[in-house]
Amino acid sequence: MNILVTGSLGQLGSDLRHLQDGSDGHSWFFSDLPELDITDASKVEAFCRDHEIGVIVNCAAWTAVDKAESEPESAFRVNRDGAASLAAAAKALDALLVHVSTDYVFDGTGHRPYREDDPVAPCGVYGRSKLAGEEAIGESGCSHLIIRTSWLYSAYGHNFVKTMLRLGREREQIGVVFDQVGTPTWSADLAAAIVAMLDRIDPVRSYAETFHYSNEGVCSWYDFARAIMEAEALSCKVSPIESWEFPTPAARPHFSVLNKRKIREWFDLEIPHWHDSLLRMLREAGGGSQ
Repeated sequence: MNILVTGSLGQLGSDLRHLQDGSDGHSWFFSDLPELDITDASKVEAFCRDHEIGVIVNCAAWTAVDKAESEPESAFRVNRDGAASLAAAAKALDALLVHVSTDYVFDGTGHRPYREDDPVAPCGVYGRSKLAGEEAIGESGCSHLIIRTSWLYSAYGHNFVKTMLRLGREREQIGVVFDQVGTPTWSADLAAAIVAMLDRIDPVRSYAETFHYSNEGVCSWYDFARAIMEAEALSCKVSPIESWEFPTPAARPHFSVLNKRKIREWFDLEIPHWHDSLLRMLREAGGGSQ
């Protein structure tokens, strides 16, 4: 099977690339800008047709949550229009689209882990643009699997873990919000889950399913930051603060824990706890230095 991974220079795309050693029987094609602009529908379809792509894994996204508030056109261009281009190509070629979405499609006012069929109500431009991408995929009629995830981090690129490591080495004390609760997700775990899903799908079946995936467990950003400092034996003190003490252009969900029962049962996945994955990532990346 020929598999295209878009956004291959990002966190998840990089972990998917790192995971592939050519022994799985698939041919993987990794693309990113400027090689392939997912918002150019004609080029996307031509690329997929020329390479006989059977599965598209879309890791490309506008993820600058705060910047999206001042540049909504850019966020929607990538997160909605780009998803629509990939969906159109998948539909035209009878390919499967695996699309990565976000917990930000929910408003974060819930008190139990969000299920896939819970009402969506994004509270910012980023969340609305990602939801619009999900809707465009559904409306296209292509075979698709949408995977919503949360609090993604990696040894690659910019993320919360790497920011905390930098601040922990530069400062004696930092404040981190304790009233936003969710689950960190190591992108290497999500990448492994996607590969496992592709190995277990029925190649002749058409799909129209949404799944949730994050690591197991629950914590606040404050708890997450403390765990990072402790893992690397950094002396920086982490103090709990409320969200209003750290205002941001975009509102953040106060509760964004995802229910993962569906993806576990469909694909027989064993999902690691977030703290175990954090320690493994730091160990493998040599303290998140990549």
